[in-house]
Formats: sequence, structure tokens, C-alpha cells
Amino acid sequence: MAVRAIRGATQVEDNSREVILEASAELVSEMLGRNGIDGEDLISIIFTTTPDLDAAFPAYAARKMGLTDVPLMCATEIAVPGAMERVIRLLAHVETEHPRPAIRHTYLHGAAALRTDLPR
Repeated sequence: MAVRAIRGATQVEDNSREVILEASAELVSEMLGRNGIDGEDLISIIFTTTPDLDAAFPAYAARKMGLTDVPLMCATEIAVPGAMERVIRLLAHVETEHPRPAIRHTYLHGAAALRTDLPR
């Protein structure tokens, strides 16, 4: 079994706890579903948010989904001038039989513009 990394991101409408938690749960769920991954296959997830999102920890949404034994960490992205605002990103490390080209990175909502090279 190989260790693979899966990237993902979503853009939210505003800096509210409810919106951040809902979007984070959607992002994790979509990433898992698109890649046929279950909680047992997860090694860890690193979440980041743009500096304008500070109303909630995205990892809390994953905990609420039942990922209670997976190491999770949150951080703030670098404040690059002109970068897309209100973005939650994740980097998940997983154990999978999928070869690297079969991994489906997950970019939702406005964040899909960050990776126009990926199939939709």
C-alpha cells in the first residue's frame, strides 16, 4: 500500500463559524468520496485558511464527522497580495492502492479557479 497526498480547497462566502465548518466538512467528504478513501485510510490532514478566515478551526468539522483518531492540524496561509480570499485548503495523507495519476484532487466552489488544469 502506498502513501499518497491529496490536495483540496474551497472558497466560502464569509468568515462565520457555521460557514467555515459546513464548507470544511463538504471538502473533506468530497475528497474522501472522490478517492474512495475511508477514515481508516487517513494518516493525517493539514488544513489552512487564508488570513481573513478566523471564526473556526476547519479541523473541528472533521472531528464532528467522526475523524477523532486522525491527526489534524490547522494553519494560516501566507498573506500574498492579490491572492484569492476566503479559501480553506487541505492536504491529506492517505494509504491507498491508487497510483498517483488516479488521485482526484478536490477544488470546490470559487477555489476551482485555483486549479483549472484538473478535470471537473
